[in-house]
Amino acid sequence: MSSLAAELPPERAPGARSSKGARTRARLVSAAKEVFEEDGFLEARITDIAERAGLSHGSFYTYFDSKEQIFREVAAAVDDELGAPLSDVILSPSSSGLAPQDRLREALRQHFETYQKHARIMGIIEEVSRYDDHVNELLLARHRQYTEQVAESIRQMQKRKLADRRLDPTVAAAVVGALTGRFAELWLVQNAVDCSFEDAVEQVSRLIVNALGVTTST
Repeated sequence: MSSLAAELPPERAPGARSSKGARTRARLVSAAKEVFEEDGFLEARITDIAERAGLSHGSFYTYFDSKEQIFREVAAAVDDELGAPLSDVILSPSSSGLAPQDRLREALRQHFETYQKHARIMGIIEEVSRYDDHVNELLLARHRQYTEQVAESIRQMQKRKLADRRLDPTVAAAVVGALTGRFAELWLVQNAVDCSFEDAVEQVSRLIVNALGVTTST
């Protein structure tokens, strides 16, 4: 479980902790995501979420206190998927045989695929974060966690003389995160960048490789 999900309030009732309760809770989260994508956060109604999940309005409150709480869980679930390429590709021991450029390119490919799948809800999450302190903190927590992990990866490459040792790993990691996140938002949410998927992966990975001074050998 991510550090973001750990910040969410616990289930409210014993039934929510049972196997059936967990499935019902997951169904509510999935339904909520669909309703938020269709109606936006402000217009979404708990009645519509419950109905989409096949439950009564009152049943919703067995699992969540409010629309805000279930939205935060939706955001955390999407965050888990967006962060998966970092742990599954960049930091995974099973990827150690790949050159740094190839690891980065594959991680970006998977990240952009996930972002593209969730582009509608990502736009809403970004919007809500501007006035909901809790959601904003979720995004900041994601950024901090990402920065720490990428910074450590950069340090390891520097030790092996595979990246520019003049760079501050923490600053470099924050820049990489900002570049990747903002580009994905402009491209996939706001449609402000006109490029193919393959071009996006190639161009962004090339930019990051050049910025970090990544090499394949000493």
